[in-house]
Amino acid sequence: MADRDRFDAAMAQLDALHAEDPRMETVDGEQVPYELLYAQRMSEWLERLRPQASETLQLAVRAQHLKRWEVPRDSYPMDRPGYHAWRTGLKARQADMAADVLRQAGYDEADCLRVAALVRKEDLKNDEETRALEDAACLVFLQDYYAPFAAEHDDDKVIGILRKTLRKMSGDGHRLAGEIPLEGRARALLERAVAMETS
Repeated sequence: MADRDRFDAAMAQLDALHAEDPRMETVDGEQVPYELLYAQRMSEWLERLRPQASETLQLAVRAQHLKRWEVPRDSYPMDRPGYHAWRTGLKARQADMAADVLRQAGYDEADCLRVAALVRKEDLKNDEETRALEDAACLVFLQDYYAPFAAEHDDDKVIGILRKTLRKMSGDGHRLAGEIPLEGRARALLERAVAMETS
């Protein structure tokens, strides 16, 4: 199988798995599976962050949240340790599934293991590709999910989440975050969080 065919086959299979999500979001009057839309948004941000991204990074970005809906948050204890255990378990599960998709598409084991490591966000502080993946995830949150989240929570909680988000992002991520159009309270809280992190 040619390299491009292999890549296209893996991306198509990832999207087919995302499309199984029973949750829907309306975009331009059309119902789109929630995780398929999330995956597409991740890829769009990666294109802006890293136009020359490697195949493995492109695939890892597309594989974020792979079948995540099958492991709901309340399947773990509803406390802070439970939350972290849930997140850790999801990353391991998603990484294993992504590696299996690549194997079926004809990728060698080194590429499969690399994608799995990226999905698990290993070595976030030092691995530039892991940082790009994390930037994409943070930018998707800020553009598409932050304002509705902010509307449901008080200022202190929102600013706390924003500060944690900003700390995970690179300089490129911060630059692109500044280009996201936000209004009113959502914009004001983000500006306060940025000021706290840069003071």
